[in-house]
Amino acid sequence: MKRMNKVLALALAAVMTASALAGCGGAASSSTPAASSGSTSTGAKGQVYYLNFKPEQADQWTALAKKYTEQTGVPVNVVTAASGTYEQTLKSEIAKTEAPTLFQVNGPVGLASWKDYCYDLSGTDVYKELKSDDFALKDGNAVYGIAYVIETYGIIYNKTLLEKAGYTAADITNFASLKKVADDIQARKAELGIKGAFASAGMDSSSDWRFKTHLANLPIYYEYQKDGIGDTEAIKGTYLDNYKNIWDLYITDSTCEPSLLSSKTGDDALSEFVLGEAVFYQNGTWAYGDIQKADTLKDDEIGMLPIYIGAEGEENQGLCTGSENYWCVNKNAKPEDIQATLDFMKWCVTSEEGKTALSSEMGFVCPFKGFTGEFLPSNPLIAAADQYIADGKTSVLWCFTTMPSEEWKNGVGNALLEYAQGTGDWSAVTKAFVDGWATEKKA
Repeated sequence: MKRMNKVLALALAAVMTASALAGCGGAASSSTPAASSGSTSTGAKGQVYYLNFKPEQADQWTALAKKYTEQTGVPVNVVTAASGTYEQTLKSEIAKTEAPTLFQVNGPVGLASWKDYCYDLSGTDVYKELKSDDFALKDGNAVYGIAYVIETYGIIYNKTLLEKAGYTAADITNFASLKKVADDIQARKAELGIKGAFASAGMDSSSDWRFKTHLANLPIYYEYQKDGIGDTEAIKGTYLDNYKNIWDLYITDSTCEPSLLSSKTGDDALSEFVLGEAVFYQNGTWAYGDIQKADTLKDDEIGMLPIYIGAEGEENQGLCTGSENYWCVNKNAKPEDIQATLDFMKWCVTSEEGKTALSSEMGFVCPFKGFTGEFLPSNPLIAAADQYIADGKTSVLWCFTTMPSEEWKNGVGNALLEYAQGTGDWSAVTKAFVDGWATEKKA
């Protein structure tokens, strides 16, 4: 794990130079067709059906697909699954006669479910464009998935409000100092003119992924580090007390009472942050676009801190960086559709139009060779990620891609909510985390 961490950090340093990341979770979106699947006058063969995971980039993918069809005559249809429904949508669509030719998995666990549908990308042009094999899902020499965006998350903070309270990011280097600062801000919220230290930890479907997946990554990461592993059939829960520490902080030093969390949304948390009602907001670099749209905070007013949980040595921890967005090509598609899909993928990562759309319009940091210079979009949150790497901090791996299933996440999320509301205790969270893991991994 230590070697993997070093390799990832070096690769990321090459990929992310004053650049921007985008997109996890996101607001709900209905299926979105992108381009006509009708015939064209160019005589082009094959067609592409892309089942997109990212609702927040649905419109941009629609526009890019249309542009490709106009240039090549190849029909490209983009359908975007609503937030939190991708796996369900993929299962439904893959069974149809006109199944997706291009789809996504979230990492090794997702690949295990869909490997039998995956075309070997090892000899393709798009694979050759990758900067490192760290961004490929491999089984032996076969390449079944290619990451197309690298992302980072942590605790986004309002520099102006933090300084108004008498602190800077340099004062927060571990959980103890984070708690000290947050507790003080919460106690002085009326004086500071805010509603709470942290934006609401909403547990509806538009927000709960931040805690049942992204926050839950931290205790998994530290257990993997301690045991020198990269996956396990039976999680021990070694750092679940630390998970409780950070969750308690989120729900007590907050803009709302814990009893209201079931109805709080991702939009609520965003609104509280951009309106200056909260100092801290757990989310990722993909949130920059929404923060920017609000036009209430300047770029130099926002930064991002690591999520500290009280683990030993966390002073040397950086931000959580990785990918859960791997392109896979449906090997059961018609040969001409497979080739059309491979051509579309190559165009997306090599053409000026594709690179501009992915970097500037979608805000992605892409791990492909051509994404340098003008194709590294500006984002103050990724600048923070770059700085942690430059300072020698160790990036936290995205171990949540090894979580056994969506059912496991839901079990943990439900237990977290019950605990927050006072209708359950922490032992239920532990049971859902540990026992649920073993059950779902076996399944």
